[in-house]
Amino acid sequence: MLSVRMLSFFILIFSLCDADSICPPEDNPLILSPHEIIEEYGGNPVTVNCSTTLAKHKGMYFTVGNETSHIIEEQMNISQSVSLSDWNVKIKCKVKLNESHECSKDLQVITFKNPEVVYSVQLENVMGKETQYRLQCDIINVAPVQYLTVSWYKNNESIETQIFNDTIKTPVNVSSILRVNISREENVVEFRCEAQLNFGRQEQKTPAISQTQKVSAHYAPELNTESTKAFSSLEGNNITLSCEAVGNLPPVYNWTCDGEIMLENANSLNITRVKHNTTCTCTATNYLGNITNTINVHVEPKGCPLTLTPSEMVVRFGDPISINCSTSPTDVEGMGWEAPFGGTGFERPPVVTWRVEKLEEWAPSPFCYVTLNNGSQIIVRPVITVYKTPDFVSVSDMGRGPMVEGREYDLKCDVINVAPVQNLTVTWYRGNETVKTETFNDSTMTPVNAFSTLRISTQRDYNGLTFRCEAELHLGPKGPKFLPNVTSPPYTAVVLYKPFMEACPHHVTVVENAAFSIDMLPCQPDGSPPPTVQWFYEEKLINPSKPLTRTDSGKYTAVLENSLGRSNTSVHITVELSPSFTCKEHYEITVNDKPQSICEPVGLPTPTLTWLKDGKQVVSPQRWKKNDSGKYLLNANNTHGKAEHTLYLKILYAPEFKEGNESKEVLQGENVTLSCSADSNPPSNIRWIYTAAENSNVTTEGHQKIITITRATSTNAGYYICVAENKVGRNKRFITLMITGKSSKILFPIIWVSLTLLIISLILLVVCCRICQKKRGHYSFFPVKVPNVSNIPLTTAQTNGKAWDF
Repeated sequence: MLSVRMLSFFILIFSLCDADSICPPEDNPLILSPHEIIEEYGGNPVTVNCSTTLAKHKGMYFTVGNETSHIIEEQMNISQSVSLSDWNVKIKCKVKLNESHECSKDLQVITFKNPEVVYSVQLENVMGKETQYRLQCDIINVAPVQYLTVSWYKNNESIETQIFNDTIKTPVNVSSILRVNISREENVVEFRCEAQLNFGRQEQKTPAISQTQKVSAHYAPELNTESTKAFSSLEGNNITLSCEAVGNLPPVYNWTCDGEIMLENANSLNITRVKHNTTCTCTATNYLGNITNTINVHVEPKGCPLTLTPSEMVVRFGDPISINCSTSPTDVEGMGWEAPFGGTGFERPPVVTWRVEKLEEWAPSPFCYVTLNNGSQIIVRPVITVYKTPDFVSVSDMGRGPMVEGREYDLKCDVINVAPVQNLTVTWYRGNETVKTETFNDSTMTPVNAFSTLRISTQRDYNGLTFRCEAELHLGPKGPKFLPNVTSPPYTAVVLYKPFMEACPHHVTVVENAAFSIDMLPCQPDGSPPPTVQWFYEEKLINPSKPLTRTDSGKYTAVLENSLGRSNTSVHITVELSPSFTCKEHYEITVNDKPQSICEPVGLPTPTLTWLKDGKQVVSPQRWKKNDSGKYLLNANNTHGKAEHTLYLKILYAPEFKEGNESKEVLQGENVTLSCSADSNPPSNIRWIYTAAENSNVTTEGHQKIITITRATSTNAGYYICVAENKVGRNKRFITLMITGKSSKILFPIIWVSLTLLIISLILLVVCCRICQKKRGHYSFFPVKVPNVSNIPLTTAQTNGKAWDF
């Protein structure tokens, strides 16, 4: 007999399932294994199994497209082979609950094809110090496109992801376009386009298909900081002048000296046997512009009688300076220094010194002269560079305030009061990484204010990052051993960006007794300003600190929000648990019933169940038998533990008589005893149906009902019916009692007529019952006077006034 729980389950299924074969997901009795198929198109067929938790149903079958498989009854499992050569295959498993209701479950089948990737790059525009490119990633012959993810990477860092909403299942071609601005500071940048089919979980991804291209910013030529600006040589020497410039595309060089074109397309110029002072100009050119470098060549006459020690000096403004001028010839009348400060007048050879205790002139031009005895005069000039480090250096965003991700901003480096500016180099740092270097061509020798700008395309990684600039004076080989420099205080970037969740898994499996809660996920919210985070389950706000239980499996969504926007991230959580039993200890089952799920363990993964009886493992029978009653031990096991449950089964069965129908003949006047008992569970209620007489009596002994007739007469002849009944069913046994003796010749015809009429009545009654099977009830039989059979009246037997019930 079905348990109350099973009956309730069936009632729920029948009430929820409709004629359209739809069951609520939480009550669907069908289980598919696998629950979904994700395979490459054209692969080997896949077998899917469908099982049901219903022990009783009218049959199970599959529908594949418009085709229906054979309906299989009296089984709880069926299988179907699934072809992978149909892009739009639709498969359902169905179970018939009755003639008009059934439940179904769809099998999700995804047949896919990995794409080919074609990657192209097009230069669109050069804007100042940035170059705009159009990157196009063509994904060829991919299916289904709704699962396609195209990811763009910049130097292996993900910068953009694109998904597609088209639900077409057959192969298509799609494109993803990315426009990027490459700054001069980024030099060469590697971009990668990656196409991948992503079906949800980490293990449900196809291998990524990718291609890589390198691009760089185009910019006009710029002089290298080490380019020569002054050159000294003796008359008649061979000299080489160099011009170092950088640019993209690489520049082409042209040289002119004193207005005369000297050489084309070379970054160095060789001059043979230089004769006199000259000025040479190098021009570096590409399609974006050009830059020039002027080199002053100072030629000292060969055999000059004057020697300067040193001939070239670099001195800080306000520091002392001294230069010796010496001569070795003997035909010298005198020598001296001419200068606004520190001049010596005409002195005797061989040495005269120009000395200034505090040099405060930005372009000093002293020269040493010697007057020979013949009256001729020779002059030589030292090369003097006076420098001053900046008063201070600073970085600012020019009042534009906090930056927003994805926009372009200029940072400004102010260098205050520096000289000479043509020797100044400004270097920009992002963190400790050099991102830009800038030189200046202004030939002004006095202190000036200079500035350099850095354009940045803001990224969220820049938030909290420091930028600084450093001003250095490159004064050549005669300059200080350590380059004079001043560094700005760090500028800390504040970049505002939309919130997102980092390191959040797609799927998590936890154990119920581990006290796991949502806030224990490795998900890290990020955003600027910091976002608020709320977790939702089934669209309801939850407390993320509450431990999850077995009923909490499902999809959890985190909603992050700040002033720039909102985003959400979903995590599928499966709460697994060790086995346990919630069923009763005692069950009653009717004999010959089909096996049914009377006690199933709860657990995830689904526990394996073992039945033990008398210490031995048993297999659940196909039909319950009378001897299956007893005590059972149920063992349930899964990966998280095991559980035991003691079960007492009581097999119920309808009454069974040990003896069949019989006829009994006795002599008139004899005592007669008729007994009736039946085997049943639970014990039967036994009663006799017969024609009562004054000499008959019914007694009970144990589970027997006994009719005792004292000195039987012809009135005691007839049918005696024993009825045994319990809640499972009922049974009847017929005894025909015949009386013989002196009056038998007279009584027998009467008895036989009465019996014949009684049998005819019983047959008619049975026929009526067959016709009206569903109209059961109680019928009362009243005495009937049959002609010539008055000695056998039919009355309600000794049943305390109850009617006969067949």
